[in-house]
Amino acid sequence: MAKFKEADLALTRDKDEMRDVEVELNFTPNALASVLYKQGETSVLACCTRARNLPRWFPRDATKGWVNAEYSLLPASTDSRFQRERRGAKGRTFEIERLVARSLRAGIDLEQLGPHSLTVDCDILNADGGTRCASITAAMIALRLGVRRLIADGLCLPAADRKPADAGRDWKPRTLSDEEKASHEAAVMPSDVAAISVGLLGEDVYLDLDYILDSNADVDMNVIGTSDGKLVEVQATGEEATYTRAQLDELMDMAEAGLASLYALQNNVLEGAV
Repeated sequence: MAKFKEADLALTRDKDEMRDVEVELNFTPNALASVLYKQGETSVLACCTRARNLPRWFPRDATKGWVNAEYSLLPASTDSRFQRERRGAKGRTFEIERLVARSLRAGIDLEQLGPHSLTVDCDILNADGGTRCASITAAMIALRLGVRRLIADGLCLPAADRKPADAGRDWKPRTLSDEEKASHEAAVMPSDVAAISVGLLGEDVYLDLDYILDSNADVDMNVIGTSDGKLVEVQATGEEATYTRAQLDELMDMAEAGLASLYALQNNVLEGAV
């Protein structure tokens, strides 16, 4: 690997320091839940919505639900105008959509969710590196808040409290206590999911790559994990470089520290939110 000089990029953060994160809930009132998420200069609007029906490929008597995601770079999110993908998602966009969706599904029990179809839309307002990672972390906040509101409204219920097939028109769901609501949320979403980027520049490991760091990295990695210590996906690529097993371990150690910070942030942001 080429020797990397920090002075060449005028870095303002320590190697193990994340960019500042800001979260604003309820940014868009029409959504079931919405989050304006800023990680450094990367900004994501994540909106969770509920469809009236399950996807067509679900059986009519399905007892479980579905979670999907969409991702889009807005035209002015990059330094040159990004053309809208009016005829559907293309290569990179489609890949990121699938990544965000399967990452969210890693944190939710679809049987406990019940027959609800939720979509989290991630629109990138400004891109400065790490947009897929920021989207996953933001989308998880929006998803949990959306599920919490479905539970509060009596729409998402434990299996034993759902409407029986032979129930009449006068059937009404049982009102859950606050403790039962919290317990059901924990059953539906037993863990949080977050994502962080790390990279090798020269021989040094850096956390949370912005565009400058990412474009100069010899190796870059995206790590998606769950708050109970499991991994969803690890994407590690040598950019005209190779890396050793020892360096891979260093990258993972740095990523795990970053993920722990994000899990704590997700928990703090949603504490007491309804």
